[in-house]
Amino acid sequence: MGFDLCGVAPADAFPELMQFSAWLENGHAGEMNYLRDERRVNPRLALDGARSLIVVALNYNSAQPYSTEQAAVQDDASPRGWISRYAWGDDYHEMLREKLNALAARMHERWPEPFDARAYVDTGPVVERVAAKYAGLGWLAKNTCLINEQLGSWLFLGVILTTLELEASLRNGEAPAADLCGNCTLCLDACPTQAFAAPYVLDARRCISYLTIELRGSIPEELRPAMGNAVIGCDICQDVCPWNRKAPVTGLAAFQPRRIALDGENGKEKTENGATLFAPELEWLASLTQEEFSRIFRGSAVKRAKWRGLVRNACVALGNSGVARGSEAHAHIVALLERLAGSDDPLIAEHAQWAMKRLGAPDGSPHSSD
Repeated sequence: MGFDLCGVAPADAFPELMQFSAWLENGHAGEMNYLRDERRVNPRLALDGARSLIVVALNYNSAQPYSTEQAAVQDDASPRGWISRYAWGDDYHEMLREKLNALAARMHERWPEPFDARAYVDTGPVVERVAAKYAGLGWLAKNTCLINEQLGSWLFLGVILTTLELEASLRNGEAPAADLCGNCTLCLDACPTQAFAAPYVLDARRCISYLTIELRGSIPEELRPAMGNAVIGCDICQDVCPWNRKAPVTGLAAFQPRRIALDGENGKEKTENGATLFAPELEWLASLTQEEFSRIFRGSAVKRAKWRGLVRNACVALGNSGVARGSEAHAHIVALLERLAGSDDPLIAEHAQWAMKRLGAPDGSPHSSD
């Protein structure tokens, strides 16, 4: 079926799921109220008669530099943003769900007796990374990602919950993969917003991925400077992970950075094949209209942030760009921010005004919370 990893786990209430309620009570989920679905604490609650979980993984690591490497070569004349690696290509939800449905169809051919099977890719009440651990695919790291010893952590996960009783990958009481994080704290130390309340515990309210995608309202002002040039998601805790230093690269075209044909005033970032979602120009992103956003990001995971969220994020990143006052870049970035500060959308206007002040625009002063 083209998966890089596949394993089977019993549909049990895994030990990690028993800690989920406390994590929610501590407020670590932020506004992600869908995580409060009580079925998440036990896969059997998600499907009557559920007995097994088939867990698959697909490598999405492409050959482009990591965000920590790209930041070192930022172009002050044309500041660029960062879109998380997972969102460069086609929407993985659709691609992986299609593969899982094909696998489920093969299962019905293999086992003609009636049974139920439901496929989920971040779309159901199953915590995929925990299920993956007990299917033998890896261990849960200090940054809460699943790590496989051979493939690293650049993995899309999907599950099929089924009433079939399948043989588990971990047999005869075999333990899941050992935690090989050891004494390493590189991921915790590198997080710009200090989003880890403790090793293995993520406070989503401080996570750049949450702030740029899940949060619909205003980004807390004290966190904005630490967000740097992030506009969709964040890869830093994976970029610095030693287990990803030799992570294999995928050859799947669907996970390579999209190239987008541009025209008109927003065509400034033209390359031979159009704009690219690898380190795109911030001015281009901030200038997108709702119609352009809908067209460009059709079939892309970026669409989850919505147009106003992407423009909001681009404003913050422009404010963090550090372009020199008096430069040509500073002049036209401030002009763009002035236009956005007059937007009818108060969310966009407020973040544009913040960015202008941070850049030391004539009608403001440099932001002080560095």
